[in-house]
Amino acid sequence: MRRRLLRLPDRLTRFARATRGATAVEFAIIALPFCVLMFGIIELGLVFMVSVTLQNATDNAARQIRTGQFQTSGANAKGDFKTLVCDRMSWLQTSCGGKLTVAVETFANFTAASGSNPTAGTAFTPAAAEATCFSTGAPGDIVLVRTYYQWNVFTPLLNAALVNMGTGSGKRLISTVAAFRNEPYSSQTPVGAKCS
Repeated sequence: MRRRLLRLPDRLTRFARATRGATAVEFAIIALPFCVLMFGIIELGLVFMVSVTLQNATDNAARQIRTGQFQTSGANAKGDFKTLVCDRMSWLQTSCGGKLTVAVETFANFTAASGSNPTAGTAFTPAAAEATCFSTGAPGDIVLVRTYYQWNVFTPLLNAALVNMGTGSGKRLISTVAAFRNEPYSSQTPVGAKCS
């Protein structure tokens, strides 16, 4: 028996009534936006987590400068302070050394404690931060501690929203600051002299 040939309007009506595979089609429509949303939430959560981890590590390491423990210890160079911060970065400790930049400066008063800014627009220059005079100060000095961590953004569609280190870099610069007056710790010869 020959199949009856359906006219075009009948075929469209039949196609519109069909429900087989509807779930697969609906999932295909929703899957991409849902996945982008989920990865975006995870990425944003990680950025906040890195920011909090860096702030806590910076505060804990800066406390050793504030109390004079860092200045009077045998290990009191810039690299030692960077290691001190990295040791407190828990889950980021393994990649910390290559992605972290530290800058510690001493000032006469809190008004002047703005420091030289190693960022020029969206381009972060680690060399400029590294070139700043590393000065932890003496008892009673005002100290500005800044740390910068370069986080790799892994969600491609979020680059426009999260990347702040220039287009195409795929990185977000996370920075923290701690400003304080050193405590009057006891030291015969303070190591952290002021820069000229």
